[in-house]
Amino acid sequence: MKTHKTSLVGKSLDDFLDICDIHNVDSYRAEQIFNWIYKNKTNDFESFKNIPKSFLNLLKEQHTIHPLIFVRSTKSDSRLTNKFLFKTQSGALIESVLMNEGSRTTLCLSTQVGCALDCKFCATAKMGFIDNLDSGEIVDQFLLISKMLSKPITNVVFMGMGEPFLNYSNVIKSAKLLHDPNGINLGYKRITISTAGIVKRIEQFTKERQKFKLAISLNGTTSDQRLKIMPITKSNSLESLLGASKKYSEVINTWLTFEYVLIKDCNDDPSDADRLIKILKGINKCKLNLIPYNETDGIYQRPDEKQIKLFMKKLKNAPFPVTVRWSKGTDIDAGCGQLAISENLMSA
Repeated sequence: MKTHKTSLVGKSLDDFLDICDIHNVDSYRAEQIFNWIYKNKTNDFESFKNIPKSFLNLLKEQHTIHPLIFVRSTKSDSRLTNKFLFKTQSGALIESVLMNEGSRTTLCLSTQVGCALDCKFCATAKMGFIDNLDSGEIVDQFLLISKMLSKPITNVVFMGMGEPFLNYSNVIKSAKLLHDPNGINLGYKRITISTAGIVKRIEQFTKERQKFKLAISLNGTTSDQRLKIMPITKSNSLESLLGASKKYSEVINTWLTFEYVLIKDCNDDPSDADRLIKILKGINKCKLNLIPYNETDGIYQRPDEKQIKLFMKKLKNAPFPVTVRWSKGTDIDAGCGQLAISENLMSA
């Protein structure tokens, strides 16, 4: 079996301290390496100017800097959205999406190769679950794309391929690396982690008092309705999900976002809007994002404009903020729920 060098991207300062300790190198070298990787976003070992050559040679023998290889990028017709394709050292392919809106530049990160949740309206689900990404493969999407841009990435969402809370430890470690003020330095509130509703992990996230923003994909107003399109509802009931959400809002006392993909003849009836108000009104500081469905090659469709307006009208007096979020980049399959790698690309 072919072995791969471990990457430096994805390692924390403590990890670098361990490397220094193993090689009997002064501990302050760990901070120097950390700075080269995350603050300076260095691509090659030769740029580590203040690292002794003997130690640098050891690092080069045992490690690589980046775990990902950039394959290609595809821009939308509007030029506001760009989809990036990367290959891991194991040969798997993943996608990231960059979205521009005014002064805001948001990067949507993948956390898994494929996904195990089998949400019926999501293209990624058709891939099945292939592998978890490690913290380096998650953070490296940010670092490599940053180097290609003329302006900084202002926000990050863990909302690409995969379910972030089924790769919890790697996601939290990568989020902390993105936040670290001595490195990449993204504020807590500029980092959002999205989940389809892994109740146990929401509870853990709450208990740990994580400061990153949380978004929950709701997509249904009754258990039966949600179960039809999100099989995870069988083991994570709507009732328990709403309970965990309420607990989170009380303990953390920050805004919680619910995402609701609006699907024709599935969850777009005005009565669903009424139920949304009923089930969410008791949750402190929550807001609702309505996402008109981005069609793939499945059976589901987006409601027409009239139905969307009717749904919104019902929510006009909701006791929480409601916005309609039109996904960008649907022409290049970069919209919410459209990310997927076709089988013939997996060996690209």
